[in-house]
Amino acid sequence: MNLSRHQYSLRRVGRPFTKDYRAYFERNADRIAISPFHDIPLYHDEAEHVFNMVVEVPRWTNAKFEISRSKSMNPITQDILDDNPRFTRSCFPYKGYIWNYGALPQTWEDPHYTNPDTDAKGDNDPIDACEIGRAIANTGDVKQVKILGILGLLDEGETDWKLVVIDVTDPLADKLHDIGDVEKHMPGLLDATRDWFRIYMVPDGYPPNEYALEGKFMNKEYAMKVINECSEAWRKLVDGKVEKGDISLHNTTLEGTPGKLDPRDVALPPDENLSPAPVPQELDEWFYVDREGLDDDRRLVHGDSLCIALELR
Repeated sequence: MNLSRHQYSLRRVGRPFTKDYRAYFERNADRIAISPFHDIPLYHDEAEHVFNMVVEVPRWTNAKFEISRSKSMNPITQDILDDNPRFTRSCFPYKGYIWNYGALPQTWEDPHYTNPDTDAKGDNDPIDACEIGRAIANTGDVKQVKILGILGLLDEGETDWKLVVIDVTDPLADKLHDIGDVEKHMPGLLDATRDWFRIYMVPDGYPPNEYALEGKFMNKEYAMKVINECSEAWRKLVDGKVEKGDISLHNTTLEGTPGKLDPRDVALPPDENLSPAPVPQELDEWFYVDREGLDDDRRLVHGDSLCIALELR
């Protein structure tokens, strides 16, 4: 099984941490532009159950990068909140994201479909993945991962699955085969993951998230069922069989699809690789969220404030 880490390169336009930043993908074998949503295969090796994962947010970082649904060729951009680049706050004891966070290509959580297990429609994005290996990735890396389990988050009333995966080259990969192995070899990580997703939007004034399936991490078999459903939904999307909404279907490899472009007609801008813009000072703060207060009409520590913040030391 070839696990080349250098199949794809990025063309980065604009300064990171600004609304103008774009990271476009190209395939190194023939230097053609590709969409990380549509052109990168779901499977790296289907026989060995090895999947591709596009990293959006490296572990311990706060900038909320994501594959753009709407822009042509689906570059990675920074999410926008209140007309500003979005940064996820650090809620004690976590510093930014606690895993390499990203998505599986060629999947789609269908917003037209109500999942019977969650009683909610999909969130209109590729399925999210938390890669729990030891190495810190970079935005735009394409990792080869194995599936371990899944958590059913309800984000503003939408189904927002969170896969738990590990890089197949990680030293622990040979010991982790299902969700129970994660608790055995990485005790506390699953509880921290559930807690993180529950509270991470609270400092921005949002209520805590809720969970489907009683907040239980489901096993690999269940996760594979969800992935297959999202893969089938993506296939209908890219084939033009369902309403696409604001999603760009542009691709350069999927023959016969409505969004197929001639690679010769897709000219990516040169890679600028500019230095990042300054980030907000509050990213150096820890926000202390009273978990018990969240269950009591969202009354948190220190009166009516949503949380208190102290500078990270």
